[in-house]
Amino acid sequence: MAHDHEHEQVDVIIVGAGISGVSAAYHLQQHCPTKRFAILEARADVGGTWDLFRYPGIRSDSDMHTLGFKFRPWREAKSIADGPSILSYVKQTVAEEGIKPHIRLQHALVAANWSSEQSCWQLSIDKTSAGGVVESVEMSCSMLLMCSGYYNYSEGHTPEFEGFDDYKGQVVHPQHWPQSLDYADKEVLVIGSGATAVTLVPAMAETAKKVTMVQRSPTYVVSRPDQDKLANLLRKILPEKVAYAITRWKNITLQRWMYNRTRSQPEKVKQSLLDMVRGHLGPDFDVDTHFTPRYNPWDQRLCLVPNADLFEALKSKRAEVVTDQIAKFTECGLQLASGKELTADIIVTATGLKLQWLAGVKFSRDEQAIDFANTYTYKGMMYSGVPNLIQTFGYINASWTLRADLTSEFACRVINHMDELGVAHATPQLRAEDQSMPARPWIDDFSAGYMQRVMHLFPKQGDRAPWMNTQNFALDKKMIANAPLEDGALIFSNDKSVSDVVELPQERAQSAG
Repeated sequence: MAHDHEHEQVDVIIVGAGISGVSAAYHLQQHCPTKRFAILEARADVGGTWDLFRYPGIRSDSDMHTLGFKFRPWREAKSIADGPSILSYVKQTVAEEGIKPHIRLQHALVAANWSSEQSCWQLSIDKTSAGGVVESVEMSCSMLLMCSGYYNYSEGHTPEFEGFDDYKGQVVHPQHWPQSLDYADKEVLVIGSGATAVTLVPAMAETAKKVTMVQRSPTYVVSRPDQDKLANLLRKILPEKVAYAITRWKNITLQRWMYNRTRSQPEKVKQSLLDMVRGHLGPDFDVDTHFTPRYNPWDQRLCLVPNADLFEALKSKRAEVVTDQIAKFTECGLQLASGKELTADIIVTATGLKLQWLAGVKFSRDEQAIDFANTYTYKGMMYSGVPNLIQTFGYINASWTLRADLTSEFACRVINHMDELGVAHATPQLRAEDQSMPARPWIDDFSAGYMQRVMHLFPKQGDRAPWMNTQNFALDKKMIANAPLEDGALIFSNDKSVSDVVELPQERAQSAG
């Protein structure tokens, strides 16, 4: 594929070379073999999340039989895998499936304009050379697949802390972990209670003098073995793909059963989770203060700790948990609302991710800016009034890749259907009966701060198919994989005026935000 044209035109452009982008490329090659495509990756290597995060202990919090690709079995004994193993899995897939030649590294999509006249996306790209020089490159495509995840790669979320600049030690955010950081025999404070914090604390406690997790409020923490005994047994006695398919089905079913129980019997699930923690930490540990959240299980994500590593670190006294509000940073550490002071050589702000919509790209149609907050989502993948744009957005209550593979297969069906009909546009449009739908948040029933901070910027969902972002793999398989493409809402056409953006009435847009 030529890279030196001033303006290159391809059939499909994929944005992002992480798990979602690799899934999209694989499926395109399988189902749309005549299509010319390119993958734009803003970073200097493939892997997305798994290339970006390099902090101690980095690992999946989903099992690899569902976080792995549907088409490529996970072969390692550990199903709760470390970051380097996952990165290696993604890179092997890229190499073995012939995807590498399609990838343009250090190509950051900046703006995308849909031209109704030319029936294509016109893309403005910042291309960074080996010497760090940035030049602007133009490309165009008829179908744009956004596979760039949902958070800001350039910065994480750090709250405004009083006295932040007074602290004389080192402050580190996990998203920008310095590989040279030496924390051996040092006192470390980790601010946070989510997946990153519960990963960092036991990993750093192995060599640090003391690691203290400082949390404003607790999170549900569940221990699981890092190996799936049944998966490892099946792999020995069955063909690899059969073993993988059975394990994957088992884990999807268990995930869904567990999530459904948290909805139908929250108090029962809560008590069993807390009893599990008490069993690990013993009767003297204050589980009520440090591990009993104010919300029900799966109102926010559960944190997974493999082989009870966090609990083992706490029992050994190499780590501790302090539940309190931070009043301010001091020269030597933190002063808490209770008056207690904590000293530290290093403070890690595991305070969360900063979400952004569609990689922060400026989208427009015929040079008019598109405000996605004024659109309805079509099946959680396309947007009312926006043609030929499909986004991969995974599950918050199950493995991301389950949704990525579904989305990739759907995109291929749409592309092939357009070819069969001889049309250039596929545009979701509200039907007459959908005009009065209530506008609900893109993700509801999930109270995590990192989501709530930005929900008003995201598209809305309705109360009926296909205008729902279900976050339910079983429902999605019916709505995405098995439903006909011609549903009266996804309009296949050559009519250049069909793409009129349907604005939400102002009061509905505001109430949903």
